[in-house]
Amino acid sequence: MIENNSMIKVTNRDNGHVGYTIPDLNNLTRTFTANETKEIPMIELRKLSYIPGGKALLRDYLVLDNKEAIQELLDQVEPEYYYTEKEVKNLLINGSLDALKDCLDYAPIGTIDLVKKLAVELPLNDVAKRKAILEMTGFSVDSAIMINEETKEEKVIKPIARRVDAVKNDVTEKPAGRRTSITIINPDNK
Repeated sequence: MIENNSMIKVTNRDNGHVGYTIPDLNNLTRTFTANETKEIPMIELRKLSYIPGGKALLRDYLVLDNKEAIQELLDQVEPEYYYTEKEVKNLLINGSLDALKDCLDYAPIGTIDLVKKLAVELPLNDVAKRKAILEMTGFSVDSAIMINEETKEEKVIKPIARRVDAVKNDVTEKPAGRRTSITIINPDNK
């Protein structure tokens, strides 16, 4: 059994923030940003597993880097629980269609979100795998890639040209104040 003060590496596998509050620990609140890793005391992880939704957080969104802690808190996990970004990329690029389908059937939600994210970022060129992701998750890789391409095109910002006439100052004179001429529009004078 792991001691309460043992530190366990915990990583947020989700693309968004994941957080929790533990009332038994003076309302301790902890937030993880996307892909952030923290070292958490085992007592905190135990308390988290006792609160409603705590086990789901540990199973689906957070990855514990300690097999003994996983055994105690989650009992048994599927192999996809351990998938890292590198392994998901390898699955998408080199893995079989059946391996991807198994992943989509048995992986925690955070891993499935990672599959969807990486399928768009790579982009995934295998049409059969794109179709499997759509059928099994409802997420269209084709549409997401198309939206990303359209968004990239919209982000091209053309510079705005402005003409500003310089005020002519004689070197011997005191500066006239402003160095550009500005037309002041008075809203009351219509």
